[in-house]
Amino acid sequence: ALAAAPQVLKVSSFLPPKTLFNVELRDWADTIAAATGGALAFEHYPSGQLGPPGRQFGLVQAGAADVAILLHSATPGRFPLSELAGLPLTHPAAGTGSAAGSRRLSELAPALEAEHPGVKLLWCAVTPSLKLALAKTRPEGLSALQGLRIRYAGTVFQQIVAALGAAPVPVPPAETADALAKGVIDGAVFPWEAMQAFDLGPATRFVMEPGLASASFAVIMNRRRYEALDPALRAAIDAASGPARAASYGAAWDAAEEEARARLIARDGVEAVALPEAEAKALRSRLAPIAQAARAAAEAKGLPAAEFLKAYAA
Repeated sequence: ALAAAPQVLKVSSFLPPKTLFNVELRDWADTIAAATGGALAFEHYPSGQLGPPGRQFGLVQAGAADVAILLHSATPGRFPLSELAGLPLTHPAAGTGSAAGSRRLSELAPALEAEHPGVKLLWCAVTPSLKLALAKTRPEGLSALQGLRIRYAGTVFQQIVAALGAAPVPVPPAETADALAKGVIDGAVFPWEAMQAFDLGPATRFVMEPGLASASFAVIMNRRRYEALDPALRAAIDAASGPARAASYGAAWDAAEEEARARLIARDGVEAVALPEAEAKALRSRLAPIAQAARAAAEAKGLPAAEFLKAYAA
């Protein structure tokens, strides 16, 4: 009976179709469509067709899209508690992968609902740590980064780039490869998987390791649209979402990160440069105040930052 009148949900993403996040989102939609016998169908609008990164939350909140991928740092200060999951030095994904961080952040979704009014958090994701990709400069030490123009996204990464002695430059993801190739910028902060997705390989000569910090995402749905669905359809959405989906996606992201790293090194001749231990220690020292300031700013707004980070680390 449900399948006789399929309902179509509009899914928005600012990412290119081939990025792992969009692949996962299509798999999520296909899982729900199959579970509901076609009663729910999905139309996908990738590459920012419905709006840029900073508008995704508003699109879903207003009902212009039913589902979207939300990058918390795309609207600085709007999601102060959620953004703590991506701080340097303070989270599971900082030096490792995203599976554990994505699962844990999704488990803590109820604590984040207040700063996501009008939407339902389906699941959350934390990226593998973002690395510094450079067009020409070999990053043998932090001094090599002085004065370089580095593409960033979000307040935290703007602060990180400045702490490294470089100049933060805002560039849309889709324009980064061209900006690198033309010398408009000297480098960009991305995970390996996104470097591949946005085709940074041909214009990148070096990538500095270890990573700097991560970014937090959420897959969100318009709450009115969700609550208006038949209970059986809501149950199908719930079953395909949540911490288990987050962990599965995080594991896939970790694998894709390693595959992209190997491919860019082999195909494009990118060289991964590991900082010497003394320089890595200096890096941690420079980034520590950024994490401390973000926690203090959240607490100044009356948010339980210390409690949240303790739960997240657990």
